[in-house]
Amino acid sequence: MGDKQSESGPRQRIDKWLFFARMAKSRSAAQTLIVSRKVAINDVVVVQPSHAVRPGDRIVLAMPRRSLILLVKLSGSRRGPYEEARLLYEDLTPPEDPEKRLTAFEQATREPGSGRPTKRERREIDRLMPGGDWDGE
Repeated sequence: MGDKQSESGPRQRIDKWLFFARMAKSRSAAQTLIVSRKVAINDVVVVQPSHAVRPGDRIVLAMPRRSLILLVKLSGSRRGPYEEARLLYEDLTPPEDPEKRLTAFEQATREPGSGRPTKRERREIDRLMPGGDWDGE
């Protein structure tokens, strides 16, 4: 078994690797990501944070805004700066389509009726509410 491990490269827990590669802010956040079935190694969904990952493995992360496809290049030894973490993987994620990308204006505007009410909308709601000191009576 030792020969097989040396041929395939050093193994590391997936939660530690995600933390060292700066894909998660903490190991517990990485474990939560794994347990919630958002991580796949070599096209197999992983649910155990102790699952081993080695160089050459392909990891797919379903992040909130987009999915990332990473190829493991090295095992990590510590959580270092971004430049050091970037050496642990190769990003295979295809670039976003420029047509699907939102402009800054589209990101800043909200749909009418969504989110917190504006000051004007709050005043209109207050006018409809009976009683209370806020209605000017």
